[in-house]
Amino acid sequence: MVVVICSANAQSKAKKDTTGFVEKSANKTAEIAVKGKATLVDKVYKDKVGPNGQKIYIDRHSKYYWVDKKGHNVYIAKSKLRPKTN
Repeated sequence: MVVVICSANAQSKAKKDTTGFVEKSANKTAEIAVKGKATLVDKVYKDKVGPNGQKIYIDRHSKYYWVDKKGHNVYIAKSKLRPKTN
């Protein structure tokens, strides 16, 4: 019985490691897909960046946003944008 319990624990740990890897991969895939779509469909604001240097996009409603690590659009007020430094 001890062998079965140890084996179950090892499988549980492997499952947690795999789940984390799959989640990170899915988030990265979503981020890349959304950024690709945004680059094609929306305009890129070339003179300004987000609070942490993120690339800013302008949608068809003239709203400003950046894409986070999970692939979500994070809308931001124009007043909170920073000038881009080269």
